Parts: sequence; structure tokens; C-alpha cells
Amino acid sequence: MGLYNREYIDKSKSDIAKPISQEREEVLDQATFIKKTYQLFAASLMAAAVGAYIGMDMAASIVKWYWGLVILEFAFLFGIYLTKSKPGLNLVMLFAFTFMTGITLTPLLSSILALPAGASIVTNAFLLTGVAFGGISLFAINTKRDFTYMGKFLFIALIILIVGGVINIFLGSSLLQVAIAGVGALLFSAFILFDTQNIIKGNFSSPVEAAIALYLDALNLFISLLEILGILNNEE
Repeated sequence: MGLYNREYIDKSKSDIAKPISQEREEVLDQATFIKKTYQLFAASLMAAAVGAYIGMDMAASIVKWYWGLVILEFAFLFGIYLTKSKPGLNLVMLFAFTFMTGITLTPLLSSILALPAGASIVTNAFLLTGVAFGGISLFAINTKRDFTYMGKFLFIALIILIVGGVINIFLGSSLLQVAIAGVGALLFSAFILFDTQNIIKGNFSSPVEAAIALYLDALNLFISLLEILGILNNEE
């Protein structure tokens, strides 16, 4: 009789290797998911930049059709969530939406660029957004604290911010707009932290859904900073 049962040893090795192999596959799948998410995020930024570039040549027409374009933009956004699990169609919706956000951003960009220091304001807002996004993302990845619990709080804060923005449409107060934009900058910075950790933890169902979350965070942070810098540099 042998000193050991080879069949038992082989089975034990298999039982140990199986969960290790499964865990490794899950890590690789998550890494692929994250990589795809940030690739789509970068492509979305490019699509928005193209939309803004094209829109600058027809800013006057965009102002006339602004609310109709905004409705179309939201239609594409809802389309993303309806088609997020349908390969091909979800990408069409994603890039159609991000392109439209570039188009609808044109009136704000045009008004900022019309200021004496307009070009530097846009550049500074863009750089600040990039630095903030990168810094917050690195913090979200490296911190041991879990910020994924903030979802309900952030959603309530977003609703309050939207209500404040609607009220200020009728009031037209520059001071209130600066306050709203300031709160918006803080809120969407928190959203970057929240969404980045949710991506890392695998709480999004598809890379398209994760990419649009990051894109909306970055876009709204940029708009908030652009409004703050624009109002503060406007002598009127």
C-alpha cells in the first residue's frame, strides 16, 4: 500500500486551484470592464469635443433651437439606459448623446469666449476639471474608505440643485448662479468619487453605463467651473 493516495492528492489540488482560478478570472474580467469603461469615456469626450467644434459655427441657430436640442439630448440619454445591454446600438446612443451635449454646450462656450479673457477662462475650466477628475479618481482607487453609500444623499442634493437652477432661470441672479455653480462643482466632484468606486466594485451592469456616469460627472463639473469663472471675470 502506498504512503499516500495520489487520487486524493490530485483532487485536493484541483479543489484548491479551482477557486484560485475562478478568482483570477473575476479579477481579469473586472480589469477588462474598467479598461473598456475608460476607453468609452475618452471616446465620449472626443465626440463631445467634435459636437462643440461643429456647433461653434452655428451658435446662433443652436440658440434658436436650444430647448428642442436639449429634449433630443435627453432622448438619447434615456436611449442609452434602454439599450445599455445591446451591443452596437448602445454605442450609437452613447456617442449620439455625447455629441449632442457638445452641441448644446455651444451657447455657453460662445458667451464665455466673447469675454475679454474668454479663451483663458475656458482653458482654465478645462484644466481644473482634468486635475480634479484625475485627483479624485486616484483618491477613490487608493482610499480604504467606502463612499458607495452616498448614492441617496447625492441624488437628493442633485434634485435640490436642479430646483435651484430652475428658480434662478426666472430670477436671473448672478450671485445665486455662482452659489449654484459652486455647489454643483462640489456635488459632481463627489459623484466622481462615488461612481469611480462603484466601477471598481463592479456595481455597473455594462461599460457603457459606467462610462456615461463618468462622462456626466466630468461634463457637469466642467460646466460648473466654467460658469463660476465666467461670472467672476465678467465686469458687467
